Amino acid sequence: MTTRGDVLRLARQFRGFTQKQTAEGIGVPQAIYSRMENDLAEINVDAVKAASAFLEMPVEFFNLTDTVYGPPVSVHAMFRGKKSEITAKNIDMVTAELNIRLIGLSRFLEIVDINPTLRIPKMDVEEYETPEKVAALLRAHWKIASGPVKNLTSILETAGIIVAFSEFGGTSISGVTFSVQGRPPLILLNHAHPSDRLRFTLAHELGHIIMHSFPTPDMENEANKFASAFLLPPSEMKGVFTGRKITLQLLASLKKEWRVSIQSLLVAANSAGFLSKSQYRYLWQQISAKGWRTREPVSLDFPVEQPVVLPSIFKAYEQLGFSINEIKKITRLNHKDFERLYGFYSERDVTKPTLRMVR
Repeated sequence: MTTRGDVLRLARQFRGFTQKQTAEGIGVPQAIYSRMENDLAEINVDAVKAASAFLEMPVEFFNLTDTVYGPPVSVHAMFRGKKSEITAKNIDMVTAELNIRLIGLSRFLEIVDINPTLRIPKMDVEEYETPEKVAALLRAHWKIASGPVKNLTSILETAGIIVAFSEFGGTSISGVTFSVQGRPPLILLNHAHPSDRLRFTLAHELGHIIMHSFPTPDMENEANKFASAFLLPPSEMKGVFTGRKITLQLLASLKKEWRVSIQSLLVAANSAGFLSKSQYRYLWQQISAKGWRTREPVSLDFPVEQPVVLPSIFKAYEQLGFSINEIKKITRLNHKDFERLYGFYSERDVTKPTLRMVR
């Protein structure tokens, strides 16, 4: 089977190597290697073996025939994090990981199918005027009860969205969305981030899925507004804050109830009109002085929501008689990469959600 150049590029970017480093690693001139990635030079058996050894990817990986997607043409990858700290190399590595996860997911779904019970609507923010209106309509469409959203991850999985954790190469990326026609949307979250940030990031990425078919200059701000309104509905915040003095102590007491950060509650209180400009500025100064902008008190943390769809797929395969080694072969990854991407899920005891055996 002929190896495609984009699969070779995928393996290289997954490892974070440059073309020069990889060319040297497999023993070919850089100019030739560049032509190989662009399907202008043959990738023979010896080159595949050398690439397999240098990039530490099984030979079978290079026989993949799946489409390889990359931002921004065929798929919209939306990164949440400090943009100044996210390099082109970081984006290439994460996009490669997303592709490899999507390829694995496509293989898994050949036998096990996900049966979402909630429909994911598309609501262009320009048509619905504001992200806050979109958030309110989605809560109503999904029949989410008033008050705090108890388990956001569970709701998204019920809508057929795959949620997973990633190391993101140690970067500050909070989350990323990968949407490809004919496949469930995939959201990756930074496993190193606290639960309040993870919940907001998940709601932020949901906003992208619902509102944004194409990138726009204001999309990040719109997704933030959507996330805030979805988790902290403005109409309900008025009842929460009416007649109460807005202090950090009050916001801290509300954090575990609403399962969001103190900072998100402060923004919501201000948006609802319960703070003067000076009060709002003073509370932010207090948050900065305490070092809470980067990490709020651990004592106020609440449990991280755990995805169940991916673990359930593994359990379904095990029930069908697949060994863990056979499951690994489906992904065409080596043991180390499989454990990094999927090992956490394969060992978890989960309650199986609505899955259907395709065959």
